[in-house]
Amino acid sequence: MTPKRLTLCGVLTAAALSIFVLEAQLPPLLPIPGIKLGLSNLITLFALLYLSPLEAVFILLARILLGGFLIGNPSTLLYSLFGGIACLGVELLLLYPLKVPYIWAVSAVGAIVHNLMQLSLAILITKAASLLWYLPFLLIAGVLTGLFTGYAIHLFDKHAGSQMRRLL
Repeated sequence: MTPKRLTLCGVLTAAALSIFVLEAQLPPLLPIPGIKLGLSNLITLFALLYLSPLEAVFILLARILLGGFLIGNPSTLLYSLFGGIACLGVELLLLYPLKVPYIWAVSAVGAIVHNLMQLSLAILITKAASLLWYLPFLLIAGVLTGLFTGYAIHLFDKHAGSQMRRLL
């Protein structure tokens, strides 16, 4: 990894971490636990489009680990790791081997997987299958928030993607 790429990864990690911590301080959008915009995924999507898969993984893991320590909540760290890794894995699968051309669709599927994995972990930890009543709300939230962040990156790529690729 060149110093330029390493520096970019550091800046992107700092941006993702800042967004993550800021979003954690905001009041919930809905009275349903676990639903948030997931704006730090903007940085992950950016990394997936413009950097290597390995760099995207490092940025995501650094953001989750540092975010968990900064917020000081072990359960946040656990849920973020579980959901984030699953989300990134699905997004990598859709973008690279399957070559899905629509980043907004990849983002929506990733957000759904993120929510499903976090719900699965919550059910596993609490042994309360009654948490499944959250599922419809989490699926709808995943689609909406995933489409929002995916479309934002799509617009960025449409307007600045060619310049960004030349710089990198």
